[in-house]
Amino acid sequence: MTDAVQILEQSLTGQPVTEEQWQQLIAWELADVRRSSAWQITPSTVREALEERLSWLHRVVPLHDQLPLPRQSLSAYLPLYWQLWLPLALRLKSARLSQTAPLIQGFLGGQGTGKTTLTQILQRLLQVMGCRTAGLSIDDLYKTYADRQQLRLTDPRLIWRGPPGTHDIDLGIATLEHLRRAQPGEAVPLPRFDKSLHGGEGDRVTPEWVEDVDIVLFEGWFLGVRPIEPERFDQPLPPPIETEADRQFARDMNQQLQAYLPLWALLDRLVILYPQDYRISQRWRRQAEHQMMAQGKAGMSDATLNQFVQYFWQALHPELFITPLCSQGEWVDLVVEIGLDRRPLNIYSPEKSSLSTEILSA
Repeated sequence: MTDAVQILEQSLTGQPVTEEQWQQLIAWELADVRRSSAWQITPSTVREALEERLSWLHRVVPLHDQLPLPRQSLSAYLPLYWQLWLPLALRLKSARLSQTAPLIQGFLGGQGTGKTTLTQILQRLLQVMGCRTAGLSIDDLYKTYADRQQLRLTDPRLIWRGPPGTHDIDLGIATLEHLRRAQPGEAVPLPRFDKSLHGGEGDRVTPEWVEDVDIVLFEGWFLGVRPIEPERFDQPLPPPIETEADRQFARDMNQQLQAYLPLWALLDRLVILYPQDYRISQRWRRQAEHQMMAQGKAGMSDATLNQFVQYFWQALHPELFITPLCSQGEWVDLVVEIGLDRRPLNIYSPEKSSLSTEILSA
């Protein structure tokens, strides 16, 4: 990888890539069969694909300082540009050109997987590529503060916003359908949610108006997750689903997912950002909270944080709902396995991989 990054760095300084260096880049690309297959790259198309990728790298690097990234050298991010960000942006652009309506691209990822950052980066890259994008989060679809307060009276277990049942699904469906059928120049309102209102309970705010959208980047912590067989909850379950009350809560959240299926049906594609170990997300969230408190901002104590994270694992446990989804090519187009350092370990398309998900932990 080091040699390949050096080749990219030299190219960005204006030095031409030699034939020997092209062969190094090609070998680097084809060495990971699952990743190259995910980008639909073959030995016969790899040179053309990499030449296009390098051309776009030269055009987007001037915007690097505008991206929402920690301050590090550009070389630290070149593998991400080369192996994930650019090929994914090009794939979305190609998918958009293959259909008449705007592309609805979903991103599923738990806390700390970087789904929001990724969608923000893709928005910048796609803008350079001539695509107009709009970002939407499942958080933007929360029910109003008043409605959630009433909901909590009905079901006191909904102590935090976020689980299935706390969203206005009809609003999401109406928004995506409006984006799809909008005429050129027609403004479409995107719902927005401010989590800081009502002492952190959050509420809807003025929508953002957009027009002529080519690609919608729609992200959420359980976006695209489907209900599993109810009988699964009669079997041993992973912690922290431990008590009978926990088991019933998991059953009820699974049932709530049925109502989200019409919303998921509007997704054209789905990318999963999948931690190498789902428990890493708890560490990532703790680091974020400590960083906020170090800056003088409000943050959760470790005890509250642990309760918060485990609450969502009890609602939709990753081992029950997300791990199986990573091998279901019928619903998922791309899986990006995330390591402890938040960088990709594996990139693959389920329908193109004959390997089971067990290999991810091997």
